[in-house]
Amino acid sequence: MKRIAVLLSAAILGLSSSMVSAHDYKLGSLEIEHPFARATPPNAPVSGGYMTVHNNGAEADRLISGEADFADRVEIHEMKMEGEVMKMRQLADGLEIPAGGEVVLKPGGYHIMFIGIDSQFKDGETRNVKLTFEKAGSIDVDFKVQDMRAMQGNMKQDGEGAMDHSKMGHGTMKKSN
Repeated sequence: MKRIAVLLSAAILGLSSSMVSAHDYKLGSLEIEHPFARATPPNAPVSGGYMTVHNNGAEADRLISGEADFADRVEIHEMKMEGEVMKMRQLADGLEIPAGGEVVLKPGGYHIMFIGIDSQFKDGETRNVKLTFEKAGSIDVDFKVQDMRAMQGNMKQDGEGAMDHSKMGHGTMKKSN
Protein backbone atom coordinates (compact mmCIF):
# COMPACT_ATOMS: atom_id res chain seq x y z
CA MET A 1 0.00 0.00 0.00
CA LYS A 2 2.83 2.36 0.91
CA ARG A 3 4.55 1.64 -2.44
CA ILE A 4 1.36 2.45 -4.38
CA ALA A 5 1.02 5.76 -2.52
CA VAL A 6 4.66 6.65 -3.32
CA LEU A 7 4.21 5.75 -7.00
CA LEU A 8 0.94 7.70 -7.21
CA SER A 9 2.57 10.73 -5.56
CA ALA A 10 5.51 10.54 -7.97
CA ALA A 11 3.17 10.28 -10.97
CA ILE A 12 1.12 13.29 -9.82
CA LEU A 13 4.28 15.29 -9.16
CA GLY A 14 5.67 14.40 -12.59
CA LEU A 15 2.42 15.32 -14.32
CA SER A 16 2.11 18.64 -12.50
CA SER A 17 5.72 19.62 -13.28
CA SER A 18 5.22 18.85 -16.99
CA MET A 19 2.10 21.02 -17.01
CA VAL A 20 3.99 23.87 -15.35
CA SER A 21 6.81 23.73 -17.93
CA ALA A 22 4.43 23.55 -20.88
CA HIS A 23 4.10 27.12 -22.01
CA ASP A 24 3.88 26.85 -25.76
CA TYR A 25 1.33 28.68 -27.88
CA LYS A 26 -0.42 28.11 -31.20
CA LEU A 27 -1.79 30.81 -33.52
CA GLY A 28 -2.99 29.59 -36.89
CA SER A 29 -0.07 27.77 -38.51
CA LEU A 30 2.42 29.28 -36.04
CA GLU A 31 3.71 27.60 -32.90
CA ILE A 32 5.56 29.63 -30.26
CA GLU A 33 7.81 27.51 -28.10
CA HIS A 34 9.37 28.32 -24.71
CA PRO A 35 9.10 32.11 -24.50
CA PHE A 36 11.42 33.48 -21.80
CA ALA A 37 12.86 36.83 -20.75
CA ARG A 38 16.13 37.79 -19.12
CA ALA A 39 16.09 38.66 -15.41
CA THR A 40 17.42 42.17 -14.75
CA PRO A 41 19.29 43.97 -12.00
CA PRO A 42 17.32 46.65 -10.10
CA ASN A 43 16.63 49.81 -12.14
CA ALA A 44 17.66 48.26 -15.47
CA PRO A 45 15.85 50.05 -18.32
CA VAL A 46 15.64 47.05 -20.70
CA SER A 47 15.32 43.29 -20.92
CA GLY A 48 15.33 40.76 -23.74
CA GLY A 49 12.76 38.17 -24.76
CA TYR A 50 13.49 34.89 -26.53
CA MET A 51 11.53 31.99 -28.07
CA THR A 52 11.31 29.72 -31.08
CA VAL A 53 8.58 30.32 -33.69
CA HIS A 54 7.67 27.42 -35.99
CA ASN A 55 5.63 28.06 -39.13
CA ASN A 56 3.78 24.93 -40.23
CA GLY A 57 1.98 26.80 -43.00
CA ALA A 58 2.55 27.06 -46.74
CA GLU A 59 3.10 30.85 -46.58
CA ALA A 60 5.72 32.91 -44.78
CA ASP A 61 4.49 35.13 -41.95
CA ARG A 62 6.18 38.01 -40.16
CA LEU A 63 6.44 39.01 -36.50
CA ILE A 64 5.73 42.73 -36.85
CA SER A 65 5.20 44.14 -33.35
CA GLY A 66 4.61 43.64 -29.67
CA GLU A 67 2.94 45.41 -26.76
CA ALA A 68 3.40 45.08 -23.00
CA ASP A 69 1.94 47.00 -20.05
CA PHE A 70 5.32 46.81 -18.27
CA ALA A 71 7.39 48.48 -21.06
CA ASP A 72 7.29 51.77 -22.92
CA ARG A 73 8.16 49.96 -26.16
CA VAL A 74 8.49 46.41 -27.46
CA GLU A 75 10.81 46.09 -30.45
CA ILE A 76 12.12 43.25 -32.60
CA HIS A 77 15.93 43.28 -32.78
CA GLU A 78 18.83 41.48 -34.38
CA MET A 79 22.40 41.17 -33.13
CA LYS A 80 25.12 40.25 -35.59
CA MET A 81 28.81 40.63 -36.15
CA GLU A 82 29.96 43.41 -38.48
CA GLY A 83 33.69 42.89 -38.82
CA GLU A 84 35.02 42.69 -35.27
CA VAL A 85 32.02 44.40 -33.66
CA MET A 86 28.75 42.89 -32.46
CA LYS A 87 25.95 45.30 -33.40
CA MET A 88 22.30 45.39 -32.44
CA ARG A 89 19.61 46.94 -34.60
CA GLN A 90 15.84 47.14 -34.66
CA LEU A 91 14.12 45.23 -37.48
CA ALA A 92 11.72 47.97 -38.60
CA ASP A 93 9.95 45.62 -41.04
CA GLY A 94 9.69 42.81 -38.49
CA LEU A 95 11.07 39.29 -38.62
CA GLU A 96 10.10 36.82 -41.33
CA ILE A 97 9.04 33.34 -40.22
CA PRO A 98 9.54 31.20 -43.37
CA ALA A 99 6.89 28.78 -44.60
CA GLY A 100 7.61 25.30 -43.25
CA GLY A 101 10.49 26.69 -41.19
CA GLU A 102 11.35 28.20 -37.85
CA VAL A 103 13.16 31.18 -36.38
CA VAL A 104 14.99 30.98 -33.07
CA LEU A 105 15.11 34.17 -31.00
CA LYS A 106 18.04 33.74 -28.59
CA PRO A 107 20.76 35.73 -26.84
CA GLY A 108 23.26 37.01 -29.38
CA GLY A 109 20.80 36.79 -32.31
CA TYR A 110 17.21 37.75 -33.01
CA HIS A 111 15.32 38.83 -29.88
CA ILE A 112 12.52 40.97 -28.50
CA MET A 113 13.61 44.13 -26.65
CA PHE A 114 11.48 45.38 -23.78
CA ILE A 115 12.48 49.06 -23.53
CA GLY A 116 11.61 51.32 -20.61
CA ILE A 117 10.55 48.53 -18.25
CA ASP A 118 8.65 49.63 -15.14
CA SER A 119 10.24 47.18 -12.66
CA GLN A 120 12.94 44.59 -12.17
CA PHE A 121 12.42 41.26 -13.96
CA LYS A 122 12.89 38.60 -11.26
CA ASP A 123 13.71 34.95 -11.84
CA GLY A 124 10.60 32.77 -11.81
CA GLU A 125 7.99 35.42 -12.58
CA THR A 126 6.14 35.80 -15.89
CA ARG A 127 5.54 38.84 -18.07
CA ASN A 128 2.61 38.99 -20.50
CA VAL A 129 3.31 40.31 -23.99
CA LYS A 130 0.97 40.72 -26.96
CA LEU A 131 2.77 39.63 -30.13
CA THR A 132 1.39 40.57 -33.55
CA PHE A 133 2.09 38.67 -36.74
CA GLU A 134 1.30 40.05 -40.20
CA LYS A 135 -0.97 37.17 -41.28
CA ALA A 136 -1.77 35.08 -38.19
CA GLY A 137 -2.82 38.08 -36.07
CA SER A 138 -2.16 38.72 -32.37
CA ILE A 139 -1.65 36.47 -29.38
CA ASP A 140 -0.95 37.03 -25.67
CA VAL A 141 2.18 35.16 -24.59
CA ASP A 142 3.62 34.74 -21.08
CA PHE A 143 7.41 35.09 -21.02
CA LYS A 144 8.96 33.24 -18.07
CA VAL A 145 11.79 35.22 -16.49
CA GLN A 146 15.11 33.38 -16.14
CA ASP A 147 18.33 34.57 -14.55
CA MET A 148 21.55 34.97 -16.56
CA ARG A 149 23.12 31.80 -15.13
CA ALA A 150 20.27 29.72 -16.57
CA MET A 151 20.53 31.52 -19.90
CA GLN A 152 24.31 30.98 -20.11
CA GLY A 153 23.68 27.28 -19.49
CA ASN A 154 21.16 27.27 -22.37
CA MET A 155 23.60 29.09 -24.64
CA LYS A 156 26.37 26.59 -23.90
CA GLN A 157 24.01 23.69 -24.62
CA ASP A 158 23.31 25.31 -27.99
CA GLY A 159 27.05 25.46 -28.67
CA GLU A 160 27.11 29.24 -28.48
CA GLY A 161 29.35 29.59 -25.41
CA ALA A 162 29.73 32.80 -23.46
CA MET A 163 29.35 36.08 -25.30
CA ASP A 164 32.34 38.48 -25.52
CA HIS A 165 30.85 41.86 -24.66
CA SER A 166 34.17 43.68 -25.18
CA LYS A 167 33.58 43.75 -28.96
CA MET A 168 29.92 44.73 -28.80
CA GLY A 169 28.81 48.09 -30.19
CA HIS A 170 26.39 49.58 -27.69
CA GLY A 171 23.95 52.23 -28.85
CA THR A 172 22.17 54.55 -26.48
CA MET A 173 18.57 53.92 -25.54
CA LYS A 174 16.36 56.54 -23.99
CA LYS A 175 13.22 55.84 -22.01
CA SER A 176 10.18 57.25 -23.78
CA ASN A 177 7.79 59.40 -21.81
